[in-house]
Amino acid sequence: MAAEGSEEISGNGELEETLAMDVPDVPPPPPPEMSEKNGGAAVAPEAPAGPDAVSYSVAQTTVYEEGDGLPADFERLWKAAHDNPQDFTSWTDLLQYCEQEGHITASRRALEAFLVRYPLCYGYWKKFADLERRAGYNDKAEEVCIQGLQGIPLSVDLWIHYINLLLGTLDMNLPDSPRRIRSVFENAVAAAGLDFHSDRLWDLYVEWEKEQGNTKNAAAVLDRVLKVPTQLYNTHYDKFKEHLNNNPPKEVLSSEEYEELRTFCRQSQKAERAEQAQEVEEERPPGEEEPATPEGTDSEELMQKIREQVLLRRDKVYQDNEGEVRKRWHFEDAIKRPYFHVKPLDRHQLRAWHSYLDWEISELNGDTKDPAQGEHTHVEPNQEATEDSEVAAQNQEASERDAVARDDHRVCILFERCLIACALYEECWMRYVQYLEPHSVDEARAVYKRACEIHLPNKPNIHMQWATFEERHGDLTEARRVLEALEKSLPGLAVVRLHRAALERRAGQLEQSEALLTEAVAESKEKPTLHAFYSIKLARLLLKVGRNPSQARSVLQEALEISPDNDKLHLNLLELEASGDPWASAEAVRECVTRALAAPLTSHAKLLLSQRGLQFAEDYSSSIQSVLSVYEVHQKLLDELGGTKREAENGDEDPQKMMKSDDGSSAAASEQAPPAMPHVPITTPPPSMVGADASAQAGYGAYSSWYQQPQYGSYGSYGYQNAWNYNQSYYPPS
Repeated sequence: MAAEGSEEISGNGELEETLAMDVPDVPPPPPPEMSEKNGGAAVAPEAPAGPDAVSYSVAQTTVYEEGDGLPADFERLWKAAHDNPQDFTSWTDLLQYCEQEGHITASRRALEAFLVRYPLCYGYWKKFADLERRAGYNDKAEEVCIQGLQGIPLSVDLWIHYINLLLGTLDMNLPDSPRRIRSVFENAVAAAGLDFHSDRLWDLYVEWEKEQGNTKNAAAVLDRVLKVPTQLYNTHYDKFKEHLNNNPPKEVLSSEEYEELRTFCRQSQKAERAEQAQEVEEERPPGEEEPATPEGTDSEELMQKIREQVLLRRDKVYQDNEGEVRKRWHFEDAIKRPYFHVKPLDRHQLRAWHSYLDWEISELNGDTKDPAQGEHTHVEPNQEATEDSEVAAQNQEASERDAVARDDHRVCILFERCLIACALYEECWMRYVQYLEPHSVDEARAVYKRACEIHLPNKPNIHMQWATFEERHGDLTEARRVLEALEKSLPGLAVVRLHRAALERRAGQLEQSEALLTEAVAESKEKPTLHAFYSIKLARLLLKVGRNPSQARSVLQEALEISPDNDKLHLNLLELEASGDPWASAEAVRECVTRALAAPLTSHAKLLLSQRGLQFAEDYSSSIQSVLSVYEVHQKLLDELGGTKREAENGDEDPQKMMKSDDGSSAAASEQAPPAMPHVPITTPPPSMVGADASAQAGYGAYSSWYQQPQYGSYGSYGYQNAWNYNQSYYPPS
């Protein structure tokens, strides 16, 4: 790892200028006239085989003593990385320093902590394995590779590194060693063989089988990769033809295929000779017989015919695979950064991944529909199915199911590739979950777990989506655990506490829901605005769900003692009082309005509260005297604030601006006394003096009245994503 200079270290632990791997020349895009048959299948990726396979979260696997004699600047760099774990540069500085010092204990400690947080950096897994191997710990080096492959199973580079490690450390004279190497190769191609850039892995597998003298196995591997759309697809076909020409067909083909082609070619050869014999018979002298051909011998001519038939069959596979490559070529060409890095992707790269996924999923949906249409097309309603046709139909259905399984796995592989480059983007994880959930809840849950516990530990939105997912599928215990863990890691987020309270309420645990909000109220007393927010939430729960207006009133009154200038508390208390029995609530409503008018509120808030009180008196008062007394208070307030409010009603014109008019008429008008209020019948509510307050009046006594005054700012001011529509009138942090 370079310590200085202009070279930049990528998120994978490799120098940026070395990211381009040494591969053969990339072939040009295939011609446009191709068929549309999908390539070969691959089983779902499994954890690589090996002893003591453990999770790749290895931060706690080694215990370090303080007396290990760490380098001088280690603690300083270590502290810098742990104080700000999101700073990728701090980690790379620490790792570079440990590598320069050559201190194995310090390097282990730094690499283990780093790879827990960034397991997709395959280059650092390779460095870790090399560190252990150079120190003579081959078993530990192997364990490191296994842990890395569990974290990033699609890394072709890491698979090749692991295989080369085994080839350099295993005794190939032992009978189990080749079997184990072959098993690792199979795990590798199952996990990463469908990657568009997996050519080097397939080539290594073929060359190793040739070195072992297994020409049939090498040909079988080439047969498999001929069905996989990869970047260097044409080189595999060239290698197959070379392998076939350099070896007898019997040592390349399977026994079944060889015998089938041998029989076919012999019959064809006999038919040709019979035609030639008829022509020669006329020219042969009388009594001379045809020369005998030894039975059971295969001539070179026969071998050449077998090779020609083999290539005829493979050419169809090659053409189909070339069509698949052609369809994917421009998608692959648009992806410029297929590896992980903490630097954000640009908009075009994100769009390229989404476009690729859209196309691959549409291909899958198309493949699953076409066979059914074809089945209805070919079956005649009046035709009686014979036993042979039933067997053929069953085979066709099995073949179609296999094709769908292959394509589904191809979609999953593309999602996994996307989540390497886009690991820090919630939208990509959520899209993968939405794709998997209809097919497998367990697989979708595993994706949530990987996203939230490894790559996005500080993104609350996806954690809450996970909790909703678990609640939807009936696992309330796991939903509670997810939200509790999120609140511990990110304390103080109001949205998380509200989700916890809502979860308990939906589960029928009303007391627990009240306890969570009560605890939040008690813990937020040092933050008056947040305290008022939680108090309103708790009061509403007590009133609407708990049917306990007295306790709800008590909560709001206690909150007003802390925040007497909070107009929302006054409004909610007024609505609480007005929502009860109108005959019994008249005095409480009057007291609530009187308290609000005496509080240090804005003019707008006081007018709104006074108008609400007047409206309540007009609607429910039992005597005209009480309505008149409330109206007089409201009229007095209007007289005190009339000039300012009237100017605001006329368009919120700034008095200073009006005084600057050319003719000075506006300034003169502003100095005049406000016009007297017209006398109106007492039974008619006074006109609105608050401007455009129709929405507030329409929401009187309804749920919307609890969350008036949108000028307080949106919930987004808390600093998290707004995926839950909690964006109306949430309090900003105090």
